Amino acid sequence: MPTAFTPVSSLIGGALIGLAATWLLLSLGRIAGISGIVNSAVAGEPGRGWRWSFLIALVVAAGIWFAWSGTPGRQDFPLPWLIAGGLLVGFGTRLGNGCTSGHGICGLARLSKRSLLAVLVFMATAFATVYVVRHVLGGVA
Repeated sequence: MPTAFTPVSSLIGGALIGLAATWLLLSLGRIAGISGIVNSAVAGEPGRGWRWSFLIALVVAAGIWFAWSGTPGRQDFPLPWLIAGGLLVGFGTRLGNGCTSGHGICGLARLSKRSLLAVLVFMATAFATVYVVRHVLGGVA
């Protein structure tokens, strides 16, 4: 399934992610790694308030974008594949001690060698997954 190239919305989205990560670092001294934020919020660690606020804002912002743009998002993906993908991403974030937002956005910006290695592994895995899904399994995605 081809996707539309959307440079303007991509640029705006990237800038907003960068601003949010910068704001969080400057205001609270925290890294905007979503898997760590979710884990700490659910585990009930101190400072849950800002974590839940940050997570709720992510969901609300996505809802506002979909309502404003009129784009409902992809709806034709099989539910079992979504569940499997979610579980694999959760497993991968635990295995890699972080997620793409923590390593890819914040870690690379801090010139972390560990984050660079993690991002290279994320990307190689993504390339391999796309190849397998499209060419081995016959284009499920």
